[in-house]
Amino acid sequence: MAVLKNLCGFNWKVFITSFLFLIFLIEDVSAHCPLCTAGAAAAAGGAVWLGLNKAVVSLFIGAFAVSTGWWASRFIKKKYIPFQKAIIVLISFLITILPILSLISYDYPLYISLLGDYGSILNRTYVVDLSLVGSVLGGLIVVISPAINKKLKSIRGGKGVPYQGILLTFVLLLILSIVIQWRLG
Repeated sequence: MAVLKNLCGFNWKVFITSFLFLIFLIEDVSAHCPLCTAGAAAAAGGAVWLGLNKAVVSLFIGAFAVSTGWWASRFIKKKYIPFQKAIIVLISFLITILPILSLISYDYPLYISLLGDYGSILNRTYVVDLSLVGSVLGGLIVVISPAINKKLKSIRGGKGVPYQGILLTFVLLLILSIVIQWRLG
């Protein structure tokens, strides 16, 4: 796969497997709606318009892809296969992200110098596609925000502010995008 280049030993299998494992833990999807999906798409478009880093743009595109998959999975009422909703989310993520990565790919050198001579696993330069990492992080924020929203409501006795779920998702995305933009310039 062209996207997963030779990354000098970076273990992409563990990274992607961890993401898939989190998606397959989803039991019920009821928190994502057209408003969340359209908002994530608008945020990605706004990031491009503002000229933000490609990793920030991919963060919002990853959130859009997962939100779209969750929203679309609600239309199929009957369960045909195990993990049907999670598979739909994964397919939505893959068919959204993989074609776009060729346009917004952002390779970044990550120098790790912990132990041993240069070239050993703990002392080498890894090439990381920050667009892929950003899109996975955006997807993870969309996956975990309903649980955080539910916990916040339980702390407040079942009460929340209007549109709390979408606000929480976008605040988390905004905080992470500011950190990414600030660190990468």
